[in-house]
Amino acid sequence: MLYAGVDLGTSAVKLLLMDGEGKIRKIVSREYPLYFPHPGWSEQKPEDWYAMTIDGLKELLADSDKSELAGISFGGQMHGLVILDDQDQVIRPAILWNDGRTTKETAYLNEVIGKETLSKYTANIAFTGFTAPKILWVKENEPENFARIAKIMLPKDYLAYRLSGVHCTDVSDASGMLLFDVKNRCWSKEMLDICGVKEEMMAKIYESYEAVGTLLPEVAAELGVSTDVKVVAGAGDNAAAAVGTGTVGDGRCNISLGTSGTIFISSEKFGVDKFNALHAFAHADGHYHLMGCMLSAASCNKWWMDEIIGTKDYAAEQKQIEKLGENHVYFLPYLMGERSPHNDPNARATFIGMTMDTTRADMTQAVLEGVAFALRDSLEVARALGIHIERTKICGGGAKSPLWKKIIANVMNLKVDVIESEEGPALGGAILAAVACGEFASVEDAAQKLVKIVDTVEPDPELVEKYEARYQQFRQIYPTCKELFPKIL
Repeated sequence: MLYAGVDLGTSAVKLLLMDGEGKIRKIVSREYPLYFPHPGWSEQKPEDWYAMTIDGLKELLADSDKSELAGISFGGQMHGLVILDDQDQVIRPAILWNDGRTTKETAYLNEVIGKETLSKYTANIAFTGFTAPKILWVKENEPENFARIAKIMLPKDYLAYRLSGVHCTDVSDASGMLLFDVKNRCWSKEMLDICGVKEEMMAKIYESYEAVGTLLPEVAAELGVSTDVKVVAGAGDNAAAAVGTGTVGDGRCNISLGTSGTIFISSEKFGVDKFNALHAFAHADGHYHLMGCMLSAASCNKWWMDEIIGTKDYAAEQKQIEKLGENHVYFLPYLMGERSPHNDPNARATFIGMTMDTTRADMTQAVLEGVAFALRDSLEVARALGIHIERTKICGGGAKSPLWKKIIANVMNLKVDVIESEEGPALGGAILAAVACGEFASVEDAAQKLVKIVDTVEPDPELVEKYEARYQQFRQIYPTCKELFPKIL
């Protein structure tokens, strides 16, 4: 049988077709507009998502036996606010994860309601990107739209609704709304009250590998497939990517070096760090995960290469780097503020330690190391919870660099496993569809059979020791600069 994974990204939807053996048959993508109606705002039209998804599915299935399609599932951009009226029509454009308009509402939740209370209800604190602050913003600034709300949804869940007719969400994506009781995997009535919404306005909750229904007859007819095709809940993009990299079960880790950077740690047990430095979310495998998210990762290197030194030959620049663990230049990678573990939108990128003999290669090396050090900040929070990690998978554009992988392995003192197929949330979505259709007994079973490690970067004890000293210096820079950042905005 065949399984489709739909990765609803911020710039495009990526669609992947996988067979029951895990072989990827085809990948297509479709772009759609991103709107910035005011500085710091970021919106998209859910109708564009659906139109491009249907168009993409047609191309995805064009060369295959359509009768073999058994299920469709999703990975998708998290935290976005989609609101529907009582006719299931979109009320206003979706407010996205990277929208920054909710500073006031986020401060209200963290400072008036209180971080301790939020953590008690949801296992997390408020960030500007989360969904609950967006709801409060609409309530305050667009009361006429707020009054019309009949359903509150997340981006990928709007697609599932259009395909199946079911208002649904999954536990991993719901975890990022600040409306969800992560520990008990249900809506938090207290948080719904704080936001002034009723539980009937929320979607029905499913595990990520559960079918929510089947294709609506008119959708099946348009695609030329059976009405028996299952629509499966799917997962938020990071949880779906974790499924695609086999980061499921207890104590598994994945590092993503994309535009943003994440360290994702799966766990069978629910856990929250006392400062809420990491996100504590439900995982797509039926358990839980902790996640540290830094807002600028591979984008730091892109910025340095493209905008500052003016080259596209990233590999050539990295060839000049020879002395790892001996660099006296440090780089704070906070080009867009920072989320984990500092939760500081005022944080800024900083070079420090340059002297007259500092070279271009030293600066490039500092950028790569700065991202690795910042990711380790989140790893240290997990270690403080008693979580023991010995190895990690790695994915994302930055993971194509052998040097960066070597730096990560030695800064973190972790074995870094490189996997054969790195297709992220789309592959995770296809795997979740296969599990829902009975192809595999569980998400862990599917990951064990489908995800293959092709290389491992081992840490070097001597280099680990050198980087340990460098990291202890790095971690002192942000606290020293913290009070200065708001003054130079």
